[in-house]
Amino acid sequence: MAIYAVSGLGFSVLSRLVIRSGAMVQTPLKSTPSASSAEVQKRSKLEGIKERSNFLRQPLASELLEDTTHFTEDAIQILKFHGSYQQDNRDNRVKGQEKDYQMMLRTRNPGGFIPPELYLTLDRLSDQYGNGTLRATTRQGFQLHGVLKQNLKATIAAIVKSLGSTLGACGDLNRNIMAPPAPYKNRPEYALAQDYANRIADLLRPQTEAYYEIWLDGEKAVSVEEHPDVVAARQRNGNGTLVHGSEEPIYGTHYMPRKFKCAVTVPGDNSIDAYTQDVTLVVMTDKKGNLKGFNVLAGGGLGRTHNKEETFARTADEIGYVDKDDVYDLMKAIVATQRDYGDRYNRRHARMKYLIHDWGVDRFRQQVETYFGKPLKAFKKLPKWTFYDYLGWQEQGDGHWFVGVPIENGRVLDREGLQLKTALREIVQRFNLPMLVTPNQSVLFYDIKPEDKAAIQEILTRCGVVKETELDPLVRYAMACPALPLCGLAITEAERIMPTTLERLRTLLTKLGLRDEHFVVRMTGCPNGCARPYMAELGFVGSGPESYQVWLGGCPNQTRLARPYIERMPDREMETTLEPLFVFFRDGRKQRESFGDFCDRVGFEALRQFASTYDPEQYTPRHTKEGRHRLSVSHDLFLTLQATADKEGRPMAQVMADALGVYLQQRS
Repeated sequence: MAIYAVSGLGFSVLSRLVIRSGAMVQTPLKSTPSASSAEVQKRSKLEGIKERSNFLRQPLASELLEDTTHFTEDAIQILKFHGSYQQDNRDNRVKGQEKDYQMMLRTRNPGGFIPPELYLTLDRLSDQYGNGTLRATTRQGFQLHGVLKQNLKATIAAIVKSLGSTLGACGDLNRNIMAPPAPYKNRPEYALAQDYANRIADLLRPQTEAYYEIWLDGEKAVSVEEHPDVVAARQRNGNGTLVHGSEEPIYGTHYMPRKFKCAVTVPGDNSIDAYTQDVTLVVMTDKKGNLKGFNVLAGGGLGRTHNKEETFARTADEIGYVDKDDVYDLMKAIVATQRDYGDRYNRRHARMKYLIHDWGVDRFRQQVETYFGKPLKAFKKLPKWTFYDYLGWQEQGDGHWFVGVPIENGRVLDREGLQLKTALREIVQRFNLPMLVTPNQSVLFYDIKPEDKAAIQEILTRCGVVKETELDPLVRYAMACPALPLCGLAITEAERIMPTTLERLRTLLTKLGLRDEHFVVRMTGCPNGCARPYMAELGFVGSGPESYQVWLGGCPNQTRLARPYIERMPDREMETTLEPLFVFFRDGRKQRESFGDFCDRVGFEALRQFASTYDPEQYTPRHTKEGRHRLSVSHDLFLTLQATADKEGRPMAQVMADALGVYLQQRS
């Protein structure tokens, strides 16, 4: 039996024989107290597909052997659990001809960890079987696009043999667990966050051997060596959290009602968008850096459906605090609560956020405590959250360095003026460095020797990779989903037009005298929210061909939900739509107030009122003698003007102009 060791963040991987079969054991589907007996019996079609799959085997295994270009709908649903979506290239659709079917593969890398051999394999596979690009995801993994059905098995097998996995990257189970991509050696809380991201990922990993049977012919599998506490927790029943006699003791036959997303972070670090997760654990240590326990947030989620008011984005709630020795039992209790009481009929209502919304936090906590076996402790006070993207060079605390490399919209490719794919491959090949994918779709190399810094920077510079200080901040903090042409859910463009959109925004801001202003911009091609637009200061959500909902009012540290300002804005009208808002912001903001905070403070009624009466000739700066001019006022007068503007919901410039007008009229 071959054994592999992976250096870096305490990972070790081993391969083992995995021939095993399991009896069909049905997940206990309990009813919510508010459900009628008729509703209890209802299940979606997908629940039947999962039940008949023999723990994610069929009909996928049989159809993989067929000489066809695509899978049936039933097989597609099971394929998702194995980390792949079937797509078709809509750019290549021709009436009367078969769709251009291809597969997207997504890796499962807790905390974003990518060993060198895995990255080189992904790079090779993208050229050999894919469309020549890789894409860093917002959940710290990589996606391969363009893989044909006939090459799918070879692609997944190569990933597994290179210490990677795609199992559980999609489907109705726990997805890739996120953690801050900060490999500090002198800050133990960060190492703990990475460690427990791996432990919780192991705890909630599907136990079915279908993955290895299908993609590696049952010969062997590569899996993370599990901590003994994780192994013990999976075998410990607690108070009904396990399904006895099942190949899937935690998930049962039907797995989860919908996808389930988790993260582990440290106090104050919101690089992982803590409030958007189903569960976020916050590492709590003593003054010496020893782990004491975890604060627990639960119930976040962003997916929604246009014109369906019952679907909505939601931020997580503070649930409580758990001691470190109890964290696995608590996670099982939360999963069991959603597994047993989540909606298995209406998939639009199946995320845990809806269960908590319908029940209320207290009732949800009570059910979790029933499975947990004891009360949760009170949530502990946390410092203010800050967003970090970890770009650029930083010392990691042990004499070595890490460097965050910006990737616009996560797309790793070579193009004129930027050979990013070449640069990343050359760095990994020459220096054998591990990598962390960031939640902002970039990557980070770490454990860099001081003597290698200059050579690595030379590669980046030679290949056209700009330093983070040279990036327009609008670009640096923006995200977009892939959308067209491959995503089957996309209504309109996102990734492909985001660079142009940001250029147009910068041109408009410069025209309005806001040359150095920036804020968080996110864009998606549909309302599912993969690029987390509902937490942005300015969010664009695809609502029709070449049109978007506009969301405003999120904050720079991504802890407050934005709200919909316009239901459908044609892309061509972006400048005329946003110009009044930027002028209102320019003239009425408080000192150092961000655009999102301004929109939230003044309210949408004031924004719409100003926009409805906006006259560009009156408010837009002009570089002529007849244009607007600056006036200096005392600090006390400035504060008076600011307070009056806030009270009246008007720009400060308007208040001052009115006051001067009244004064001059009285003097004339």
